[in-house]
Amino acid sequence: MDVRMRRRLVVAGLVLYLAAVRPWLRGWGASRQERCRPLPGDDLVPARSRTTHGVTLHASCEDVWPWLVQMGYGRGGWYSYDWLERLAGAGDFAQGGSARRIIPELQSLAAGDTIALSPSGGLTVARIDPPHSLVLHYRMSLLTAAPARAGDRAVLDWTWAFVLTPAEGASSRLLVRTRAAYRPWALGVLFSFLLDPVQFVMERKMLRTIARRVRHRRRPQ
Repeated sequence: MDVRMRRRLVVAGLVLYLAAVRPWLRGWGASRQERCRPLPGDDLVPARSRTTHGVTLHASCEDVWPWLVQMGYGRGGWYSYDWLERLAGAGDFAQGGSARRIIPELQSLAAGDTIALSPSGGLTVARIDPPHSLVLHYRMSLLTAAPARAGDRAVLDWTWAFVLTPAEGASSRLLVRTRAAYRPWALGVLFSFLLDPVQFVMERKMLRTIARRVRHRRRPQ
């Protein structure tokens, strides 16, 4: 295969990824209407990058909500791949792994509280409306994962919104949206080819695990 043919294949692969694969990664589980729908927290960050993922849960919003409230480092975990969280140094959870039950002592959460991502820093509860929406916000240095400072050159300012709405029967829809602004602009390449696939893999696992938890467990009265 000559150099010209290789270049054509690379270009074709990039076009296919950007036109078809990347939109699928960013909108997995969500309908077109859900992807376009305004959600709580959309106004907090003028996003350069946005994803919306969704899942149908066979439980009411009230029964799903406690699983969301207890998320976090040092708390109930993220319901994703715990071994990857540990590998990244962010896998210290209250039950040794992502929670398999509702933990009563982790059910108190208010605007302004911090939900840690790792020992370096965490997300602030920007808005909370039980049992419908939880919006987390973090402006972080990409070099240290600590809260960003004025002089930091690589900064990620992002929100993570969890939105519950009633669905048919006794079910509910959980939409998870991230919005991110960043600098420098070249980080867009990192988002396109690295962060988007990683987020997709981790967040899809999170949503599927939450679906299993609420299907098999009932909230303690």
